[in-house]
Amino acid sequence: MELRDLALLRELDERGSLTAVARSTHVTPSAVSQRIRALERDLGLPLTESAGRGVRLTEAGRLLAAGAIEVSAVVARVEARLAVHRGGIRGRVDVAALPSAGVVLLPSLISALGSDIDLRVHDHDVPEADYAALARDHDLVIGHRMAATPPAEWRGLQVVDLLREPIDIAVPSEHELAAAEPVRPIDLAGQRWIGVPEGYPFDDLRIAIEDAAGERFTVVQRVRDNRLIEALVAAGLGIGMLPRFSTRSGAGVALLPLAGLPTGRIVSVLARPDVAERAVVAHTIDVLRRCAERVAPLGARGYAAG
Repeated sequence: MELRDLALLRELDERGSLTAVARSTHVTPSAVSQRIRALERDLGLPLTESAGRGVRLTEAGRLLAAGAIEVSAVVARVEARLAVHRGGIRGRVDVAALPSAGVVLLPSLISALGSDIDLRVHDHDVPEADYAALARDHDLVIGHRMAATPPAEWRGLQVVDLLREPIDIAVPSEHELAAAEPVRPIDLAGQRWIGVPEGYPFDDLRIAIEDAAGERFTVVQRVRDNRLIEALVAAGLGIGMLPRFSTRSGAGVALLPLAGLPTGRIVSVLARPDVAERAVVAHTIDVLRRCAERVAPLGARGYAAG
């Protein structure tokens, strides 16, 4: 068995189609199929089976796909020891980052890594379950979640929690609630709301606030970008929610803690377990943790896990 063939089975198991595997490995679907068929002949076992118009792994195929992760992790650990022996850690790391978390962490991370590590940043704002899929195509993924435990979709990844960030109610500076600290869910009844798309973590929190207030809010806009939410709130078009550390102070917006409900998000870095063993990736995670600690320790006061 060759690691590259086992890796194809692992990719098929995670991506679900030969076309997706081919796209990620920069070869044709027929080339992927040929390599898998050759491995089947060598082992004398069927590794795939038909599933609708596509294929899926057999039990033996899934066993080898899991083995690919173990073998890749061992190889990565050996290469990491060799990097230390050579006297330096160098290389490129591709990071997919939630922009509002990147604002807080990435400037200090890039400065701390220096010139030996080429950090390439790709910004993504997706529902929290979808950060796991980004780990297939990036070395590291900086995402967030609202609950204390990671979502089921993150299972199988190495997850390192970096910081807890309070989520505050954002109101215009001249708003009648601007002097209230904290505010209660009932105080927000009747307000126009600048929200996020349905299915995003902040929208789940808005629904929890509605339930506590006993009233459904009027959502006048749904946008993903926190800077845009900030601008719309500052213009007096509604209230919203913004993360405390990554929101600019002033700028026509007042941030108010919310009483009576757990409000906050956990910012985490995700990686495939074998990728996390690579020396340059492991070093980047360590530096990232130190950068996050300077922003706020994980036990940051004022946050309660939802």
